[in-house]
Amino acid sequence: MEVLTTPWVDKTIAVVAIAPNVFELYHRYTDVNLGFVRAVAGIQTIILVITMVFRRTPVRVTPNPWYWLLAFVATYGIIVFVAFAPRGTPIVPAILPNALVLISVALMIYARVSLGRSIGYVPADRGIVTSGPYRFVRHPIYSGLFVTLFAFVLRFYSPLNLLLFVVIVSLFMLKSVIEEWFLRDNPEYAAYMKQVRYRWIPGVA
Repeated sequence: MEVLTTPWVDKTIAVVAIAPNVFELYHRYTDVNLGFVRAVAGIQTIILVITMVFRRTPVRVTPNPWYWLLAFVATYGIIVFVAFAPRGTPIVPAILPNALVLISVALMIYARVSLGRSIGYVPADRGIVTSGPYRFVRHPIYSGLFVTLFAFVLRFYSPLNLLLFVVIVSLFMLKSVIEEWFLRDNPEYAAYMKQVRYRWIPGVA
């Protein structure tokens, strides 16, 4: 599967992969009901799009089709969830989920900027990043994502939304483990795993 490490092939895959994100971003900022929180949340998507387009060509990429399928379902499942999930009922004052979203978006922006051009959807070695929030947890973008989704459920609770939250979080937890299985063949990442023990929450998990 050396073709996956060819620069133009990797660039083409990246552009195709972010097309749904660009569409969602366009829909978000042309929505007449765009609020402050949704506007701020879109900033991290803008960073995602830019870094994906200019991402570093990988040294190696997993050829496992199941890993690609997991990445596809988890990544685009979020867009579908946020866009089409039933609106449900707020179970806490709006200020709490709004504050959680702002905190989580700030974390994701910090993590995406720190990750820079080493970004990708499927397991690939694009260089190891150990700075910024990666000094504390190995998957800070996922940590921020979990908080965002949790805030969404608090704001729009329904049994279905809660179930979808659990499913998406579980998929990304599995994705984290699979990414580490792939990357630990790199001695630098194996050493990083020993240095930073936690995946998502410092001192907890």
